[in-house]
Amino acid sequence: MAVHAHPDDESSKGAATMARYVDHGHEVLVVSCTGGERGDILNPALKDDPHILRDIVQVRREEMAKAQEILGVQHTWLGFVDSGLPEGDPRPPLPTGCFGLEPLEVTSEALVREIRRFRPHVMTTYDENGGYPHPDHIMTNRVSVAAFLAAGDPEAFPHAGEPWQPLKLYYNGGFSKARLEAFHAALTERGQESPFAEWLERRGDRPDRRVTTRVDVAPWFSRRDDALRAHATQVDPKGAFFAVSNELQAEIWPIEEYELAMSYVATDDDERDLFAGIDPAQADALARSRPELVIDDRVEPTVEMPR
Repeated sequence: MAVHAHPDDESSKGAATMARYVDHGHEVLVVSCTGGERGDILNPALKDDPHILRDIVQVRREEMAKAQEILGVQHTWLGFVDSGLPEGDPRPPLPTGCFGLEPLEVTSEALVREIRRFRPHVMTTYDENGGYPHPDHIMTNRVSVAAFLAAGDPEAFPHAGEPWQPLKLYYNGGFSKARLEAFHAALTERGQESPFAEWLERRGDRPDRRVTTRVDVAPWFSRRDDALRAHATQVDPKGAFFAVSNELQAEIWPIEEYELAMSYVATDDDERDLFAGIDPAQADALARSRPELVIDDRVEPTVEMPR
């Protein structure tokens, strides 16, 4: 189960991993916490498209359906409303009724219902700071952690289905400094223009996140890119996401990275598989029991939720 804030996030974060596991026979469910209703149109070619401007909500649902088909995943909408990205100084408050302002017990119960229905062994989501400080990304982390811990507890949300404990929770990796530097060097060495110098400058000296898990996914890069392009309003097809060819990526960075935050099974910090440490013969029985956490490497957030 991959828990994301908006439609398009699933295609820019961990999409090749999901496609790999689908092709290997695993069921994969994407949960979109919001409908992306307040997202900007980021593709310059579509800025003035009257159909999009008339009904962005329906357009984003159609885009998500295309991406879902490309990746081969299942999908569900959790049903909350996009918070938007507050900008300005001072920042404006979040809009009434948005996901970022919903009570945690409401949002986490909705996700617990999906966990108990789908019964995943592994969950992925964002780190405690949202990967970047969008209020919906930060809330997605809060909700995912709370639901991960509550789903196996029969006393938590007893009307939300039979208890089921996912065994591992991961935070998505992304554009780490090391990855950006590798991409920048590869392009400049070949005499190509690199958009990543500006990214590295903005990033500054912030340290990279811990990486525990590296999944080899180069054969699925094309599926990932096709799924991302399906979100046509949200990505510029000539933008930085596509600056490095898939052939070059396969040579210099053929992996997607994850940080293991919590686990009910023993493992190590050099995994090559999100299911590492999970015994298929025992997994369901363990998920139905009340196991003890073996790994709990959550940290406190350093970014406050905008209000």
